[in-house]
Amino acid sequence: MQLALKLFTVFAIALVELWGAIPVGFALKLHPVMNCAAAILGASVGVIVVIALGDRARNWLLPKKDVKPGEERQGVLFRVWRRYGVAGLGLLAPLLVGAPLGAAIGIALGAPRGKFLFWMIVGVILWSALITGGCILGLETFLRIWYRFF
Repeated sequence: MQLALKLFTVFAIALVELWGAIPVGFALKLHPVMNCAAAILGASVGVIVVIALGDRARNWLLPKKDVKPGEERQGVLFRVWRRYGVAGLGLLAPLLVGAPLGAAIGIALGAPRGKFLFWMIVGVILWSALITGGCILGLETFLRIWYRFF
């Protein structure tokens, strides 16, 4: 039961923020593979929900946004979108702004749903694995230094 609660905690945090979920899993002493899997599932569910609701949300938000014709949009994600398209946005959004917000931005920019969903899931898997690996290496290095001096 306690393991299920830990996994659900990581899953629930990853629904909102991938960067926070994996360190929390390590703090809860989850096995790295289980931690990474729970984070991937949580972030993926968040992306799927946002993309599924995306058209309605975009139609509701865009008339409220006051963007003048010919006005140049700014921001890292817009530049990534303009330069690398759906694949670049899908791969970088989970890292830069989080998976659900990145999905919302992609839908707002008019990304095709199926292709964008694929690249967002690939981005979630990539960054979850890299963050988990970074946490493992960081924790191992910290423990080596700790045991060496203390």
